[in-house]
Amino acid sequence: MIARLIEIISGFIVATIAALGYAGIVLLMAVESACIPLPSEVIMPFSGSLINPPGHFNLWLVAIAGAVGCVIGSLIAYWVGLRGGRPLIEKYGRFVLISRHDLDLADRWFAKYGEIIVFASRLLPVIRTFIAFPAGVARMNLKRFVIYTFAGSLPWCLGLAYVGQKLGEQWDKNDTLKTLFHRFDFVIGIIFVLFVACWIWRHLRNSRAEKAHDPKAA
Repeated sequence: MIARLIEIISGFIVATIAALGYAGIVLLMAVESACIPLPSEVIMPFSGSLINPPGHFNLWLVAIAGAVGCVIGSLIAYWVGLRGGRPLIEKYGRFVLISRHDLDLADRWFAKYGEIIVFASRLLPVIRTFIAFPAGVARMNLKRFVIYTFAGSLPWCLGLAYVGQKLGEQWDKNDTLKTLFHRFDFVIGIIFVLFVACWIWRHLRNSRAEKAHDPKAA
């Protein structure tokens, strides 16, 4: 079952990038930044692995495409926070496994560090995913929000793509690597499954904690 799930996941990523090229990277990263569990830790290394052979993809263009996708997805989350406020996110966030605990965490970081956290959080797990919501609720200047999001996302995407590129370069040269992992997309699939499992576990744990403190919590 796990092998089949991995095959479906990796196939989806491959098919999207193969069909759309850089636009596929933008789309996948936009989904991730809109708080849907399709992690950049999977998308960008896999995109980087496709840089080989030379001329197929360009490392910098892959990174830029990833950062643009982060901006697009974050703008969706920003708009939800701007238009609906926290009550809307709390009401419907559970459908994409966003708990009140996640929102509280993002709120505290935004309140403590101000707008600069929108930039810095792109290198922080969990916070990077949800920080756009409090930025929208606080009506952060849209131009600064876009600049900070892109500037923070670019090094993150570049680093992950570079790792994928280097692994991709070794794939045809290192028989030991092939023997251990068989295929790069299988490893990516394993990471994805673990990420989603952790995401769901965190959500269920936080939801139970919320209900324990507030019996009326849905």
